[in-house]
Amino acid sequence: MKKKEFRITIDAPREKVWNVIIGKDTYPVWTAVFAEGSTVETDWKKGSKALFLDGKGSGMVSEIAENIPFEYLSIRHLGEIINDKEDTDSEKVKEWAGAFENYTLTEKDGKTEWLTEMDVTEEFEDYFDKTWPQAMEKARELAEKK
Repeated sequence: MKKKEFRITIDAPREKVWNVIIGKDTYPVWTAVFAEGSTVETDWKKGSKALFLDGKGSGMVSEIAENIPFEYLSIRHLGEIINDKEDTDSEKVKEWAGAFENYTLTEKDGKTEWLTEMDVTEEFEDYFDKTWPQAMEKARELAEKK
């Protein structure tokens, strides 16, 4: 796996950016770039299970590895969901299980830099190179609304 980084500066305090990233109403908006109908089922607490779903019975099963509110969120991906069934044991899943997706928010002069660091397989590198900047731009639009 390869480590990838994506960054964006948002003209909003990090508390507002954080609330957009994990907000019940805003999460589906900015993540629609990855899959229309995206939802998440989690309480975002450290150690909690997280289901990232596409609205069609597929997605990712993960855990919240760390949550430092307004600063840092770490998600460990454990497997996938296909036709509403969790798979954490197949050979395909074992190739990337344990991959991390980490968000760091740093505020300076009232603006927030959002850094996303993630482990990516070669198969999905081009996909994420295209979609992460679009998703972060959508999150910026949401956070910068007055």
